[in-house]
Amino acid sequence: MAVHDFSAKQIFWGNILLIICCVFYLTWWMLAFKPTGAVKGMKTGWLLIPAVVAGLAAVFLAVKGVRSASAGAALFPSGALLWGGIAAYIILLAVTRLLFKRPVTTELILIVGWAVLALSELNALYGMGRFSYLLAVTFAVVAGAAAVISLVCYVLYYKLGGRAGYVDGMIPLLTAALVTAGITVAMAG
Repeated sequence: MAVHDFSAKQIFWGNILLIICCVFYLTWWMLAFKPTGAVKGMKTGWLLIPAVVAGLAAVFLAVKGVRSASAGAALFPSGALLWGGIAAYIILLAVTRLLFKRPVTTELILIVGWAVLALSELNALYGMGRFSYLLAVTFAVVAGAAAVISLVCYVLYYKLGGRAGYVDGMIPLLTAALVTAGITVAMAG
């Protein structure tokens, strides 16, 4: 088995685990934050355990696959995604807190981290020759749009109430899961 095949398999299985993470997290959200009849405590809190385990394993596998990929080409310069992600997080933290008065929560780092991971995967898959330039760029645009939608939801969440806030909180999880699923299906095809 070639190194790039092994790297692609790590990215593939990392994505599967990330989708599983999103499913558990979304299930928890749907039960624990229902506008009426929310299920609180460990009756739903246990759902966060497999979400965290699957999420951490997903990141480990995907990053390992991205790092071990032998790239013949790149969409983004080496290191640009990591440093760009760190810069984006710091800027978004300041903007959302100072300008929009949004309390800082874990979701911001999850949104930025997911976007950096997705773009890193696309960079590696293109570099390995698994994705064409057009497919990689298309997914990069879709991932970027998903990140922007998630950031809008992040900013709006505390301004919304009841059902609107409930739905708003699900959108980032759904977009991350759908984009990740799309990349995974394209890899399998």
